[in-house]
Amino acid sequence: MPPSRTTTLAAVLAVLLVAAALLLGAVFGTVFFAVTVAYLLVPIHRRVQRLGLPPWWSSATTAVLASLAVLVPVSVGIYVLTDRASGLVDVLEGLPEVVTLAVYGYEYPVEVGAVTDAVLSFVAAFAVDFAVTLPELALKFTLFGMVVFGLLLAHKDAERALLATIPASYHDVARSLARRAGATLYAIYVLQAVTALATTAIALPVFLALGVPYPIMLAVVAGILQFIPIVGPSLVVGGIALYWASVGNVTGAMLVVVVAGVLVAWLPDVVVRPRLSRRTADLPGSLYFVGFTGGLLTVGPIGIIAGPLVVALVVEAASLLADEHRGAQASLLPEEWP
Repeated sequence: MPPSRTTTLAAVLAVLLVAAALLLGAVFGTVFFAVTVAYLLVPIHRRVQRLGLPPWWSSATTAVLASLAVLVPVSVGIYVLTDRASGLVDVLEGLPEVVTLAVYGYEYPVEVGAVTDAVLSFVAAFAVDFAVTLPELALKFTLFGMVVFGLLLAHKDAERALLATIPASYHDVARSLARRAGATLYAIYVLQAVTALATTAIALPVFLALGVPYPIMLAVVAGILQFIPIVGPSLVVGGIALYWASVGNVTGAMLVVVVAGVLVAWLPDVVVRPRLSRRTADLPGSLYFVGFTGGLLTVGPIGIIAGPLVVALVVEAASLLADEHRGAQASLLPEEWP
Protein backbone atom coordinates (compact mmCIF):
# COMPACT_ATOMS: atom_id res chain seq x y z
CA MET A 1 0.00 0.00 0.00
CA PRO A 2 1.58 3.33 -1.01
CA PRO A 3 2.02 5.99 1.68
CA SER A 4 -0.67 8.61 2.04
CA ARG A 5 -0.33 12.01 0.42
CA THR A 6 0.15 13.65 3.85
CA THR A 7 2.96 11.24 4.74
CA THR A 8 4.69 11.85 1.43
CA LEU A 9 4.48 15.63 1.78
CA ALA A 10 5.76 15.40 5.37
CA ALA A 11 8.75 13.36 4.19
CA VAL A 12 9.45 15.86 1.41
CA LEU A 13 9.27 18.71 3.90
CA ALA A 14 11.67 16.93 6.26
CA VAL A 15 14.19 16.30 3.47
CA LEU A 16 14.00 19.90 2.29
CA LEU A 17 14.47 21.20 5.85
CA VAL A 18 17.60 19.06 6.25
CA ALA A 19 18.91 20.27 2.88
CA ALA A 20 18.20 23.88 3.83
CA ALA A 21 20.02 23.45 7.16
CA LEU A 22 23.08 22.05 5.35
CA LEU A 23 23.15 24.59 2.53
CA LEU A 24 22.35 27.60 4.72
CA GLY A 25 24.65 26.62 7.57
CA ALA A 26 26.34 30.04 7.66
CA VAL A 27 23.08 31.73 8.65
CA PHE A 28 21.44 28.81 10.44
CA GLY A 29 22.04 30.40 13.85
CA THR A 30 20.45 33.67 12.74
CA VAL A 31 17.43 31.87 11.28
CA PHE A 32 17.01 29.72 14.40
CA PHE A 33 17.23 32.81 16.59
CA ALA A 34 14.64 34.57 14.43
CA VAL A 35 12.28 31.56 14.51
CA THR A 36 12.34 31.38 18.31
CA VAL A 37 11.82 35.15 18.63
CA ALA A 38 8.93 35.07 16.14
CA TYR A 39 7.33 32.19 18.04
CA LEU A 40 7.47 34.26 21.22
CA LEU A 41 6.13 37.37 19.46
CA VAL A 42 2.95 35.80 18.09
CA PRO A 43 0.78 36.95 21.07
CA ILE A 44 2.15 40.50 20.71
CA HIS A 45 1.49 40.37 16.98
CA ARG A 46 -2.12 39.42 17.65
CA ARG A 47 -2.54 42.34 20.05
CA VAL A 48 -1.12 44.74 17.47
CA GLN A 49 -3.47 43.30 14.86
CA ARG A 50 -6.45 43.85 17.16
CA LEU A 51 -5.68 47.57 17.05
CA GLY A 52 -7.02 47.54 13.50
CA LEU A 53 -3.80 47.26 11.50
CA PRO A 54 -3.77 45.02 8.40
CA PRO A 55 -1.73 41.78 8.65
CA TRP A 56 1.22 43.18 6.67
CA TRP A 57 1.52 46.33 8.79
CA SER A 58 0.98 44.53 12.11
CA SER A 59 3.72 42.05 11.17
CA ALA A 60 6.06 44.85 10.09
CA THR A 61 5.39 46.84 13.27
CA THR A 62 6.04 43.85 15.52
CA ALA A 63 9.20 42.91 13.61
CA VAL A 64 10.56 46.47 13.84
CA LEU A 65 9.88 46.61 17.58
CA ALA A 66 11.60 43.26 18.07
CA SER A 67 14.60 44.37 15.99
CA LEU A 68 14.92 47.57 18.02
CA ALA A 69 14.66 45.58 21.26
CA VAL A 70 17.69 43.60 20.11
CA LEU A 71 19.62 46.40 18.41
CA VAL A 72 19.45 49.09 21.11
CA PRO A 73 20.90 47.07 24.05
CA VAL A 74 23.56 45.51 21.82
CA SER A 75 24.56 48.91 20.42
CA VAL A 76 24.73 50.47 23.88
CA GLY A 77 26.83 47.58 25.15
CA ILE A 78 29.22 47.77 22.19
CA TYR A 79 29.56 51.53 22.58
CA VAL A 80 30.31 51.32 26.29
CA LEU A 81 32.80 48.49 25.85
CA THR A 82 34.64 50.13 22.96
CA ASP A 83 34.62 53.53 24.66
CA ARG A 84 36.26 52.11 27.79
CA ALA A 85 38.43 49.45 26.17
CA SER A 86 41.55 51.63 25.97
CA GLY A 87 41.28 52.59 29.62
CA LEU A 88 40.84 48.96 30.62
CA VAL A 89 43.94 48.02 28.64
CA ASP A 90 45.92 50.79 30.40
CA VAL A 91 44.82 49.46 33.80
CA LEU A 92 45.85 45.91 32.89
CA GLU A 93 49.20 47.03 31.53
CA GLY A 94 49.82 49.00 34.71
CA LEU A 95 49.55 45.95 36.94
CA PRO A 96 52.88 44.59 38.22
CA GLU A 97 54.11 41.12 37.32
CA VAL A 98 53.92 39.98 40.95
CA VAL A 99 51.39 41.30 43.47
CA THR A 100 51.84 40.87 47.22
CA LEU A 101 48.62 40.45 49.22
CA ALA A 102 48.85 41.48 52.85
CA VAL A 103 46.13 40.05 55.08
CA TYR A 104 46.29 40.31 58.87
CA GLY A 105 50.05 40.67 58.86
CA TYR A 106 50.71 37.82 56.43
CA GLU A 107 52.03 38.46 52.93
CA TYR A 108 51.20 36.26 49.94
CA PRO A 109 52.99 36.86 46.60
CA VAL A 110 50.74 36.23 43.58
CA GLU A 111 52.02 36.14 39.99
CA VAL A 112 49.55 37.98 37.76
CA GLY A 113 51.76 38.71 34.75
CA ALA A 114 50.76 35.58 32.82
CA VAL A 115 47.06 36.21 33.45
CA THR A 116 47.39 39.86 32.43
CA ASP A 117 49.18 38.95 29.20
CA ALA A 118 46.49 36.38 28.36
CA VAL A 119 43.70 38.89 28.97
CA LEU A 120 45.42 41.54 26.86
CA SER A 121 45.90 39.07 24.01
CA PHE A 122 42.25 38.08 24.19
CA VAL A 123 41.09 41.72 24.15
CA ALA A 124 43.30 42.51 21.14
CA ALA A 125 42.15 39.43 19.21
CA PHE A 126 38.51 40.11 20.05
CA ALA A 127 38.76 43.72 18.84
CA VAL A 128 40.28 42.64 15.50
CA ASP A 129 37.75 39.84 14.98
CA PHE A 130 34.85 42.12 15.84
CA ALA A 131 35.99 44.79 13.38
CA VAL A 132 36.30 42.18 10.62
CA THR A 133 32.88 40.63 11.26
CA LEU A 134 30.98 43.92 11.69
CA PRO A 135 29.64 43.98 8.09
CA GLU A 136 28.60 40.33 8.42
CA LEU A 137 26.79 41.10 11.67
CA ALA A 138 24.89 43.94 9.99
CA LEU A 139 23.82 41.58 7.18
CA LYS A 140 22.71 38.91 9.67
CA PHE A 141 20.75 41.47 11.64
CA THR A 142 18.91 42.48 8.46
CA LEU A 143 18.19 38.81 7.77
CA PHE A 144 16.90 38.42 11.33
CA GLY A 145 14.36 41.21 10.85
CA MET A 146 13.18 39.85 7.50
CA VAL A 147 12.71 36.31 8.83
CA VAL A 148 10.80 37.53 11.88
CA PHE A 149 8.54 39.61 9.63
CA GLY A 150 7.90 36.71 7.24
CA LEU A 151 7.12 34.24 10.02
CA LEU A 152 4.74 36.63 11.77
CA LEU A 153 2.95 37.29 8.49
CA ALA A 154 2.54 33.57 7.71
CA HIS A 155 2.53 31.99 11.17
CA LYS A 156 -0.97 30.53 10.73
CA ASP A 157 0.03 28.75 7.52
CA ALA A 158 3.17 27.44 9.20
CA GLU A 159 1.15 26.12 12.14
CA ARG A 160 -1.34 24.38 9.86
CA ALA A 161 1.49 22.83 7.83
CA LEU A 162 3.16 21.52 10.99
CA LEU A 163 -0.06 20.06 12.42
CA ALA A 164 -0.81 18.43 9.08
CA THR A 165 2.31 16.25 9.46
CA ILE A 166 1.16 14.99 12.89
CA PRO A 167 -1.65 12.43 13.34
CA ALA A 168 -4.75 13.93 14.95
CA SER A 169 -4.44 11.65 17.98
CA TYR A 170 -1.09 13.27 18.83
CA HIS A 171 -2.15 16.91 18.51
CA ASP A 172 -2.44 17.15 22.30
CA VAL A 173 1.20 16.07 22.59
CA ALA A 174 2.22 18.71 20.05
CA ARG A 175 0.33 21.39 21.99
CA SER A 176 1.97 20.33 25.27
CA LEU A 177 5.41 20.53 23.70
CA ALA A 178 4.51 23.90 22.16
CA ARG A 179 3.44 25.26 25.55
CA ARG A 180 6.67 24.03 27.11
CA ALA A 181 8.70 25.59 24.27
CA GLY A 182 6.89 28.92 24.65
CA ALA A 183 7.40 28.98 28.42
CA THR A 184 11.09 28.11 28.00
CA LEU A 185 11.65 30.82 25.40
CA TYR A 186 9.85 33.30 27.65
CA ALA A 187 12.22 32.35 30.47
CA ILE A 188 15.29 32.68 28.24
CA TYR A 189 14.39 35.94 26.49
CA VAL A 190 11.95 37.97 28.58
CA LEU A 191 12.84 36.84 32.08
CA GLN A 192 16.58 36.97 31.50
CA ALA A 193 16.38 40.33 29.69
CA VAL A 194 14.34 42.01 32.42
CA THR A 195 16.61 40.57 35.11
CA ALA A 196 19.66 41.80 33.15
CA LEU A 197 18.22 45.33 32.92
CA ALA A 198 17.46 45.29 36.64
CA THR A 199 20.99 44.08 37.38
CA THR A 200 22.49 46.94 35.35
CA ALA A 201 20.21 49.48 37.03
CA ILE A 202 21.20 48.23 40.48
CA ALA A 203 24.89 47.76 39.72
CA LEU A 204 25.49 51.29 38.41
CA PRO A 205 24.72 53.21 41.64
CA VAL A 206 26.35 50.48 43.74
CA PHE A 207 29.58 50.66 41.74
CA LEU A 208 29.49 54.46 41.83
CA ALA A 209 29.02 54.46 45.61
CA LEU A 210 31.86 51.98 46.11
CA GLY A 211 34.21 53.95 43.84
CA VAL A 212 34.62 51.11 41.36
CA PRO A 213 36.54 52.19 38.21
CA TYR A 214 34.56 52.19 34.95
CA PRO A 215 31.19 51.76 36.71
CA ILE A 216 29.06 52.11 33.54
CA MET A 217 30.99 49.48 31.60
CA LEU A 218 31.08 47.03 34.50
CA ALA A 219 27.36 47.55 35.22
CA VAL A 220 26.54 46.73 31.59
CA VAL A 221 28.80 43.66 31.70
CA ALA A 222 27.13 42.53 34.93
CA GLY A 223 23.74 42.78 33.23
CA ILE A 224 24.93 40.85 30.17
CA LEU A 225 26.35 38.11 32.38
CA GLN A 226 22.87 37.51 33.82
CA PHE A 227 22.34 35.35 30.73
CA ILE A 228 24.96 32.95 32.11
CA PRO A 229 23.19 30.73 34.66
CA ILE A 230 24.39 30.29 38.26
CA VAL A 231 27.61 32.37 38.02
CA GLY A 232 26.32 35.47 36.20
CA PRO A 233 27.30 38.86 37.67
CA SER A 234 29.38 37.11 40.33
CA LEU A 235 32.19 37.07 37.77
CA VAL A 236 32.22 40.89 37.68
CA VAL A 237 32.02 41.19 41.47
CA GLY A 238 34.81 38.64 41.90
CA GLY A 239 36.96 40.35 39.26
CA ILE A 240 36.62 43.75 40.94
CA ALA A 241 37.46 42.24 44.33
CA LEU A 242 40.54 40.50 42.94
CA TYR A 243 41.71 43.70 41.25
CA TRP A 244 41.38 45.76 44.40
CA ALA A 245 43.10 43.06 46.45
CA SER A 246 45.95 43.01 43.90
CA VAL A 247 46.59 46.74 44.39
CA GLY A 248 46.54 46.37 48.16
CA ASN A 249 42.98 47.59 48.85
CA VAL A 250 41.89 44.52 50.83
CA THR A 251 39.20 46.46 52.71
CA GLY A 252 37.69 47.69 49.46
CA ALA A 253 37.80 44.17 48.03
CA MET A 254 35.93 42.77 51.03
CA LEU A 255 33.40 45.61 50.82
CA VAL A 256 32.76 44.84 47.16
CA VAL A 257 32.26 41.15 47.91
CA VAL A 258 29.75 41.89 50.68
CA VAL A 259 27.82 44.88 49.26
CA ALA A 260 27.99 44.23 45.52
CA GLY A 261 27.73 40.50 46.05
CA VAL A 262 24.39 40.95 47.80
CA LEU A 263 22.91 43.83 45.80
CA VAL A 264 24.23 42.99 42.31
CA ALA A 265 24.84 39.24 42.21
CA TRP A 266 22.06 38.06 44.55
CA LEU A 267 19.23 40.61 44.82
CA PRO A 268 17.94 40.58 41.18
CA ASP A 269 17.59 36.79 41.27
CA VAL A 270 15.48 36.82 44.44
CA VAL A 271 13.40 39.96 43.75
CA VAL A 272 12.94 40.36 39.99
CA ARG A 273 13.04 36.77 38.76
CA PRO A 274 10.35 35.30 41.08
CA ARG A 275 7.89 38.04 40.11
CA LEU A 276 8.14 37.01 36.45
CA SER A 277 8.65 33.27 36.83
CA ARG A 278 4.98 32.27 36.95
CA ARG A 279 4.86 31.98 33.14
CA THR A 280 8.15 30.13 32.76
CA ALA A 281 8.75 26.46 32.06
CA ASP A 282 9.54 25.70 35.72
CA LEU A 283 12.85 24.18 34.62
CA PRO A 284 15.25 23.44 37.50
CA GLY A 285 18.36 25.59 37.55
CA SER A 286 20.63 22.57 37.30
CA LEU A 287 18.95 21.36 34.08
CA TYR A 288 19.00 24.89 32.65
CA PHE A 289 22.74 25.06 33.37
CA VAL A 290 23.28 21.67 31.69
CA GLY A 291 21.38 22.83 28.61
CA PHE A 292 23.14 26.21 28.50
CA THR A 293 26.65 24.78 28.93
CA GLY A 294 26.14 21.74 26.72
CA GLY A 295 24.54 23.77 23.95
CA LEU A 296 27.22 26.46 24.08
CA LEU A 297 30.08 23.94 23.94
CA THR A 298 28.44 21.80 21.25
CA VAL A 299 27.01 24.25 18.69
CA GLY A 300 28.39 27.61 19.82
CA PRO A 301 26.40 30.75 20.70
CA ILE A 302 23.16 29.35 19.28
CA GLY A 303 23.36 26.69 22.00
CA ILE A 304 22.56 29.34 24.60
CA ILE A 305 18.98 29.15 23.29
CA ALA A 306 18.88 25.68 21.73
CA GLY A 307 20.40 23.84 24.70
CA PRO A 308 17.87 24.83 27.40
CA LEU A 309 15.05 24.53 24.84
CA VAL A 310 15.95 20.93 23.99
CA VAL A 311 16.34 20.04 27.68
CA ALA A 312 12.92 21.54 28.44
CA LEU A 313 11.31 19.56 25.61
CA VAL A 314 12.96 16.37 26.88
CA VAL A 315 11.55 17.05 30.35
CA GLU A 316 8.08 17.66 28.89
CA ALA A 317 8.21 14.47 26.79
CA ALA A 318 9.30 12.47 29.84
CA SER A 319 6.45 14.00 31.85
CA LEU A 320 3.92 13.07 29.15
CA LEU A 321 5.24 9.52 29.05
CA ALA A 322 5.09 9.27 32.83
CA ASP A 323 1.45 10.43 32.75
CA GLU A 324 0.63 7.57 30.40
CA HIS A 325 1.85 5.05 32.99
CA ARG A 326 1.09 6.86 36.21
CA GLY A 327 -0.80 3.84 37.57
CA ALA A 328 2.25 1.58 37.51
CA GLN A 329 3.40 0.66 41.02
CA ALA A 330 6.75 -0.97 40.34
CA SER A 331 9.75 1.18 41.27
CA LEU A 332 13.09 1.12 39.50
CA LEU A 333 14.89 2.63 42.50
CA PRO A 334 16.15 0.41 45.33
CA GLU A 335 14.31 0.56 48.63
CA GLU A 336 17.49 -0.42 50.48
CA TRP A 337 20.99 -1.59 49.63
CA PRO A 338 21.63 -5.36 49.84
